[in-house]
Amino acid sequence: MVSIVDITTPRKFVQLLVFNLTLIEIVLSGNVLIWPTDGSHWLNIKIILEELIQRNHNVTVLASSATLLINSSLNSPVNFEVIPVLFKTSDIDSLVEHMIMLWLDHRPTPLTLWTFYKELGKLIDTFYRINIQICDGVLNNPRLMARLRKGGFDVLVADPVTICGDLVALKLGIPFMYTLRFSPASTVERHCGKIPAPVSYVPAALSELTDQMTFAERVKNTISYPLQDYIFQTYWGAWNSYYSKVLGRPTTLCETMGKAEIWLIRTYWDFEFPRPYLPNFEFVGGLHCKPAKPLPKEMEEFVQSSDEHGVVVFSLGSMVKNLTEEKANIIASALAQIPQKVLWRYGGKKPATLGNNTQLYDWIPQNDLLGHPKTKAFITHGGTNGIYEAIYHGIPMVGVPMFADQPDNIAHMKAKGTAVEVNLNTMTSADLLNALRAVINEPSYKENAMRLSRIHHDQPVKPLDRAVFWIEFVMRHKGAKHLRPAAHNLTWFQYHSLDVIGFLLACVATSMILVMKCCLFSCQKFGKTGRKKKRD
Repeated sequence: MVSIVDITTPRKFVQLLVFNLTLIEIVLSGNVLIWPTDGSHWLNIKIILEELIQRNHNVTVLASSATLLINSSLNSPVNFEVIPVLFKTSDIDSLVEHMIMLWLDHRPTPLTLWTFYKELGKLIDTFYRINIQICDGVLNNPRLMARLRKGGFDVLVADPVTICGDLVALKLGIPFMYTLRFSPASTVERHCGKIPAPVSYVPAALSELTDQMTFAERVKNTISYPLQDYIFQTYWGAWNSYYSKVLGRPTTLCETMGKAEIWLIRTYWDFEFPRPYLPNFEFVGGLHCKPAKPLPKEMEEFVQSSDEHGVVVFSLGSMVKNLTEEKANIIASALAQIPQKVLWRYGGKKPATLGNNTQLYDWIPQNDLLGHPKTKAFITHGGTNGIYEAIYHGIPMVGVPMFADQPDNIAHMKAKGTAVEVNLNTMTSADLLNALRAVINEPSYKENAMRLSRIHHDQPVKPLDRAVFWIEFVMRHKGAKHLRPAAHNLTWFQYHSLDVIGFLLACVATSMILVMKCCLFSCQKFGKTGRKKKRD
């Protein structure tokens, strides 16, 4: 006899419903391990983990004891595993300062290209020494590794700017995936991810080039690729030894990174130039963007006081604390000459030339300001997060790039017709003033910004939902091997078909030799026959 559960009474019905909902939560929830990078990268991945928590997943973050923005507060729903390290937060600040000075002093041009990449190699060596402490802090910590093994993690999501997340995943026996704009060793996506990159129209990372290159620019681009490869060989060499030691077999950093299931690229076609990509590369640019919320009362009053002129939002991001007094006065002088009100995120000494139209803030709700109907322009350092908020809300930009991917990002926006760039090193008040007047008064900048905004919003799936979908996809299917190209199984000469080309050339050469020998043989035979006929 089949037993049928009696659900006629309200109490039993509620109990059964709660039981079923509990089962559903157990089925759908998973355990996600995060290997983050600090700074603005953390702000981006933080949005992803918050969404994962909203969807009933358990999230654990591996964070070093010295961080800039990663906050392991006790009230957080995220579980933080703190990695003890010897370096301090001040060491990270110093590294960022050196990085800024590298770009300001040796910004890559055809004449400074070699010097730039040589100095960048030294900087990355410093980063290696910091990064290796984080790696050792996890992999050489038996108690921590034991806790992680007991955690039953389904996937590890890593930012490859901080190396070793993939190693941790392999030691735990779980699939891993990446989230990135591009890596500092930008050869990673090409060599390790196997992304095709025709040098004729795919600009090298950090080159500030577009897909519409002149002959001279194509020369620069062609030189940039092997130069990047050469500079990072030393950097990779140290990691190759480390990875081989940890895994107990000869391997390379690139071989290990190539095992990533999915690469979540934090851009989209509103930002990128068209180029070839692979099935396991997904675009999630602007995943942190959202509709604007109301401003704090005092800030809203200041914005409304701008009348029909509107406001300008100014921020150099979370990594730049202040400017030199001279540079701040140059900027303040330019801002004082525009009719718009200006909200400037600035933590330094109040500039002597500051106008009545400019208000200084230690912090601003940047997304909410950019989404305000009175905002006319955004002065930005060119970080990907800020640029995407401007794209989301359709705001033209004045770019003041400083380091890393910022000059490259602004080059993209200039090519799209939404930004004007000023050089922080050589900038005068007149330069900044002219740039501001251009993006505010020339309609094309606003029109192009709105066009990019429409493209960004016209997607079948929101970027954040797409990012979380692929994380859950990897969790459900224990990976995404069916999206991984066969290129990963080929040697470099097989990938470029050098063995086939060599074989075909050998065949052609052999055929030519045989033909030549046949011709020589025929000629010799004909000569002998001719001489014999003459004698007869």
